[in-house]
Amino acid sequence: MASQQIIEEKAKIVESIKEKIKAAQGIVLVDYIGLTVEQDTAMRSELRKNGIEYGVFKNRLVQRAFSELGYSEFDTYLNGPTAIAFSNSDCVIPCKLMQESVDKYPKMKIKCGMADGKFIDEKVVNQYAKLPSREQLLTNCVFALSGLVRGLAVCLNKIAEKEENN
Repeated sequence: MASQQIIEEKAKIVESIKEKIKAAQGIVLVDYIGLTVEQDTAMRSELRKNGIEYGVFKNRLVQRAFSELGYSEFDTYLNGPTAIAFSNSDCVIPCKLMQESVDKYPKMKIKCGMADGKFIDEKVVNQYAKLPSREQLLTNCVFALSGLVRGLAVCLNKIAEKEENN
């Protein structure tokens, strides 16, 4: 009876992990070995501030969740201590924040991740970490477009002034 209950509990955990994976825009798996409690607490606080859910799950359960969703690429990375950062709103921010954590705490190591539903290895996670945030990219686009609109307005104004003078 107890073993059936354990199986049901594990199935619920796998379903929970699957839901987190499906909802996530970005996921990063890290080896968190060597972090002190204070470092882990500080990192978790920073992640929470940025809307990142971070947790430690049994590798076997995570592997089963990925497998049931059709991902086999994660299998080789799910060994040793593994923590997962999930972001439902952005695929870049978990890469950035986890890379900052690795820079701060050199014993940590990025394993791999997922961006927009696709597996990414450590090198690609690092490349994503170097990208500007979504908000910064949108800000850059707005400034670029406003410059173009401003230039068009000045040009049209000069044409109108020229027409008035003739």
